Amino acid sequence: MKVLAFLALAAALLMPALANAHTLSETHSAWHIAGSTVDLTFTVPDQEAKRLTPPGRNPTDQMVGDYLLKRLGASAGGKPCAIAYGPEKGSAAQGYSRFEFSYACAPGKEIFLIDKAFFDIVPSHINYAQIVTGDGSFVEQLFTGDQTTLSASVNGDNPLQNASFFSYVGLGIRHILTGVDHMSFLLGLILISRRLKDLAFVVTGFTLGHSATLALAVTGIVRPHPEYIDALVALTIALIGAENIAVSLRRPGTIALAFGGTLVVMAIMQVAGLGGLPALLLLGAGLFTGNYLMITGHLQDAARLRVVVTLVFGLIHGFGFASSLLEMRLPTGRLAELLVGFNTGVEVGQLSLVLGVSLIVYLMVKMKLALPRPIVTDVCSAFLVCIGVFWFISRSYA
Repeated sequence: MKVLAFLALAAALLMPALANAHTLSETHSAWHIAGSTVDLTFTVPDQEAKRLTPPGRNPTDQMVGDYLLKRLGASAGGKPCAIAYGPEKGSAAQGYSRFEFSYACAPGKEIFLIDKAFFDIVPSHINYAQIVTGDGSFVEQLFTGDQTTLSASVNGDNPLQNASFFSYVGLGIRHILTGVDHMSFLLGLILISRRLKDLAFVVTGFTLGHSATLALAVTGIVRPHPEYIDALVALTIALIGAENIAVSLRRPGTIALAFGGTLVVMAIMQVAGLGGLPALLLLGAGLFTGNYLMITGHLQDAARLRVVVTLVFGLIHGFGFASSLLEMRLPTGRLAELLVGFNTGVEVGQLSLVLGVSLIVYLMVKMKLALPRPIVTDVCSAFLVCIGVFWFISRSYA
């Protein structure tokens, strides 16, 4: 089909710039209200904290704590509540920092919770809030750029309400459409699909994979290391581009040796104490990479194999999707609902991206602006390899 033959062109036009690998900005908070006292635990992903410093520099705990101190709090009767405690560094999962605060408010007044952190840096930032109200009720809410203050009274004018199913659908959509690495991978899948049937195979495999691991991660059955997953997501992007180059040059062995050999060298460096991802993880990735490129490079029609391959890639990306939910401690009673909502949003985002690319390509073909597929495929594949390798190396040694 002519339209599908030039899908790669739209992929090139829509490919995000080489800036941040993932622009989704999010934090998590837990608020406990007891009488006129408000206790707050605020969790910041390490990657989020790095927004506070210039590229290449890591913020100190003091720097992050001081930043939060000026932007978090509570008010009662129109006056700010006094800070009684904090910011104090608490224990957190690997890849996160946790800060604790306590506020003393005027008694007998309606309490409002305030969170303005990171909205001045990223207007689309989201804070997932869990709140225990004065009467012991447990509710969930979202702080956004349009809603930085919430009433802590269930009887107030702005009552706390559980974030709805559709709120999590929206989060899933936003996770795809603001995640540069996930969008790059999806556009890479479009790039290797020469027919509608091929595209159906890769999207099916990817959906099955990420749906499975999203459920496993959020339910606590499997707990991945976020920094490992981010690096592996970048590797999948590079591999999509490398596959196209191997087929175009008809040199799958050379490309497989280059990628697999690089991962083996990184494993040796890690054993020698030069940091990076665990050596066994790198060796396993090298073995998979070499075999993947060799097999797809020698097959006349790798479309059916890609169901399995993109299933594996989907497993990795599923952990990436779950990273934004792992720190939320979702209530067991609503876990299935919120998980389905978020995953539905991810699927809607994926389909929107694919359909949007298809529409742009269709219009460009009608306007006779389409370029030959081989040229666009080679250029886009080289770009995918470059950006994927850059992200993989930078994340491996972050």
